Amino acid sequence: MYLLTIRDGLQTRHIGPYESPKQAADDLDRLLALCGERARWQIHALECPQGFGCTRDDSRAAVLSVGSAGRFAA
Repeated sequence: MYLLTIRDGLQTRHIGPYESPKQAADDLDRLLALCGERARWQIHALECPQGFGCTRDDSRAAVLSVGSAGRFAA
């Protein structure tokens, strides 16, 4: 799972989850047209925390909770 993060000025957007980095990159082209010239972006590969033994469905839920938290991983 992948999460696209776009920082534009003081605003940070988390978009996803995506099944592949290619899907995130394709969406990035569309989304950057809506942002300022100096917007920065990252595509994050998401993993389940060690010791939790997550399934594919569990990792999707983890992606959604990270996206709604409004944090930006440096």
